[in-house]
Amino acid sequence: MNIIVVGLSHKTAPVDIREKITFPADNIDEPLKQIKNLPSCFESMILSTCNRAEIYAAVKDPDKGAGEIKSFIAESKGVPLSQFAEHLYVHEGEEAIKHIFRVAASLDSMVVGEPQILGQLKDAYEYASKSNTAGLILNKLLHKSFFVGKKVRTETKIASAAVSISFAAVELGKKIFGDLDGKVAMLIGAGEMCELAAKHFMNNGISKVWVTNRTYERARNLAKEFDGEAVEFNRFYDYLHKIDIIVSSTGAPHFVIEHDKMQKVIKERKQKPMFLIDIAVPRDIDPKINDIDNVYVYNIDDLNSVVNSNIKERKKEAVKAEHIVEHEIGQFYNWIKNLNVVPTIVAIRKRFEDIRKAELAKTVSSLNGNLTSSDEKALTAMTNAIINKILHTPIMMLKEANRGNDVNCELYIDTLVNMFDLKDYLRSEGKK
Repeated sequence: MNIIVVGLSHKTAPVDIREKITFPADNIDEPLKQIKNLPSCFESMILSTCNRAEIYAAVKDPDKGAGEIKSFIAESKGVPLSQFAEHLYVHEGEEAIKHIFRVAASLDSMVVGEPQILGQLKDAYEYASKSNTAGLILNKLLHKSFFVGKKVRTETKIASAAVSISFAAVELGKKIFGDLDGKVAMLIGAGEMCELAAKHFMNNGISKVWVTNRTYERARNLAKEFDGEAVEFNRFYDYLHKIDIIVSSTGAPHFVIEHDKMQKVIKERKQKPMFLIDIAVPRDIDPKINDIDNVYVYNIDDLNSVVNSNIKERKKEAVKAEHIVEHEIGQFYNWIKNLNVVPTIVAIRKRFEDIRKAELAKTVSSLNGNLTSSDEKALTAMTNAIINKILHTPIMMLKEANRGNDVNCELYIDTLVNMFDLKDYLRSEGKK
């Protein structure tokens, strides 16, 4: 039995290809079962996000399994394989385990260290569990990957530094105010950057959001998203004394927030600190405002500097995370390999033990009770010793081949299974 990964991601495929190869969560049960029912596949799981579509499968033959899965993707999505084959990657065995562990640890993400992927992986596993397509192998693999993902986050700082402009603004706000609980923010402009920054601030304790925009309707619509309030653009200065954090991103060709007016605002606030974030180009906020006591102004370049510094820090932490992943791979892969070897060893021992007991019983019976109990013990010991000596060499060869990644290991297993007719024994073991 082996593990394979067949998929594509932001690293290998452009968005126009990725959007064709998606598996929506509300209709994932059927494709999961179709993959599991492929001739070479025994278990299946699908991870489908905006940045990747990957199929994890437990298979007997990795090459056949990968081919069947590629054909399945093409048929189920109605896209000729030739249109996306060059964007696909296939991992098997240790490389497949490594890939899945790296995905769980967010080392394969577009933004290294982002927290969403582990939750998405858990959701994908839950779908496979509910569809009964994740069995012994994928169950153990995914729980191990969750462990690796958590260990990476616990033992490294890979997710501790902000690597987006909006989240960098939150980080700086915390440094200025200590924490953001109860603080009030105003968005000047209703674009995507302002909205994203507001979401991050709301998630970190901001109590209220005011929104102003030259188009009042847009301000009102965005304010609704945050249970906030809209302010007419020509009146927003009247509210600034209530505001702790300002995020400004308009298309104005001149300063929207001026030095002299901010001096009056900070006096009205009785010198309570204000944090101004200017993510507009050209700038919305007069940089001289930064000279006013208790007013802190950061522009897009300042935030980019924080982000770039944090990206470098995450790269350092990613090296530590890679070591954690590498350490966990070997142990799990050995377990996978033993799934083939151990049942075979158990089956051949059971087969020979059944023969030994049957022949011993015949011998004892033919002697018509002329054996003492000590004689029977001696015969039992002798027949046990014979079986152990006969099986010692093939079992040791099998174990050594398994430990040493011998390419002939599967051949040895198949030879023993066929030579000693172990199929029924393996089936009975599998039912336990």
